[in-house]
Amino acid sequence: MAVRITSVAKQLPEHTRETKDILPFVELWLDGQDERFKRKVLKIFENAAVDKRYSIMGPEEVFLKTSFEEKNDIYIRECIKLAEKSLVKALDKASLKATDIDYIITVSCTGIMIPSLDAYLINSLKMKQDIVRLPVTEMGCAAGVSGIIYAKNFLKANPNKRAAVIAVESPTATFQLEDYSMVNIVSAAIFGDGCASVILSSYEDEKGPEIKDEAMYHFYDANHMMGFKLRNTGLQMVLDQSVPQTIADHFPKIIHPFLEKNNLKIEDIDHLVFHPGGKKIVQTVEDLFGELGKNIDDTKEVLRLYGNMSSATVLYVLERFMDRDLPKGNKGVMLSFGPGFSAQRILLEW
Repeated sequence: MAVRITSVAKQLPEHTRETKDILPFVELWLDGQDERFKRKVLKIFENAAVDKRYSIMGPEEVFLKTSFEEKNDIYIRECIKLAEKSLVKALDKASLKATDIDYIITVSCTGIMIPSLDAYLINSLKMKQDIVRLPVTEMGCAAGVSGIIYAKNFLKANPNKRAAVIAVESPTATFQLEDYSMVNIVSAAIFGDGCASVILSSYEDEKGPEIKDEAMYHFYDANHMMGFKLRNTGLQMVLDQSVPQTIADHFPKIIHPFLEKNNLKIEDIDHLVFHPGGKKIVQTVEDLFGELGKNIDDTKEVLRLYGNMSSATVLYVLERFMDRDLPKGNKGVMLSFGPGFSAQRILLEW
C-alpha cells in the first residue's frame, strides 16, 4: 500500500526584516561591548547567507522583552494562528476538509505549551473527535522529517486514512538578551520563524510523491552537539562548532547504505530536499553532494529567503518541489539533522 505526500503549505509570521535592517538593533544590543567584538558580530550577521527572515514578534520585542513568560505567551498565541492558517492552506491544496484528517502530528521545540498545539487545532477547526494525536517536542531541526516518518508508519498500517504534520517554530523567542556567546550570536544570525503543514494519504487514488522508504541514523556520543538548556531566561541554544565536520565524517554512512537498501545510487536521485541548518552546514553538504554531481540550490534559497526555521525549514524546501510539475518516476531524498545527534532520511518517488 502506497503512502503519498499530497500537499505542503507554508505560513509566514507577520513581522519581517531584511538582515541589513536588523543590524541597527544588533548594534544597540552590543552597546558597551568591545569595538572589535562588535565588528565581528556584525560580520557574522552579514555573512550568514540569510538575506531576510520572518518573526512572530518585532525586533523591539526580541531585543527588549527579557521575560521567558512574556516571550512564551507570544509564542503560544502566534504559533496557534500560524499553524491553523498553514493547515487550512494545505487542506485547500489537497481539496480536503479538516474532518478528513485521521491523524495529527504537531512539531515544535522553541516554546512550551500544554495542552499541545494539536489540541487547539482540533478545537478551532472542529476536526474529528476520535482523531489520533502526536505532539513532537524535543527533536529540534530533525522533527519535520521525523513527523512525516511517524505519519507514514501510521498510514502504512491503516489504509484509506489521512494524516497532517504541522511544524511551527519561533527560534527568535529563544534569543538570550544577556548572552554574548558565539552560540547565541550565530543562532540569532541564522534563525528565523515559520510554519508549514504537510498532508499525507494512504488512499490509492490520491496524487503526490510516494514515500518509498525512511530511516533514522543516530550518532554515538554526540548528545552535547545540539539542543537547548532551560534557563530562567528561557531556552538557551546549544550548538557545537563541530557539527559540520561531524556531518561530513558520517555522511557516507548516512546516504549510501540507505540508497543501497533500495537498490539505488546517488546518481539515481533527481532531487535533494535538504534542511539548511546554516551556512557552514550547507557548504559542507554542498561540497559532499557536489562531488557526486548534485546540487542543493533550493536548500540555499530557502536559507537565504527565510533563515533556518528549525523543524519547519525542510518542509519549505519540500514545498518548492511539490509546486513543480515533476516527471513521473523522479526520485528525491529528504534529509535533516537534529539533537541527539541524529539524521532523518526519506526516499520519495514522484
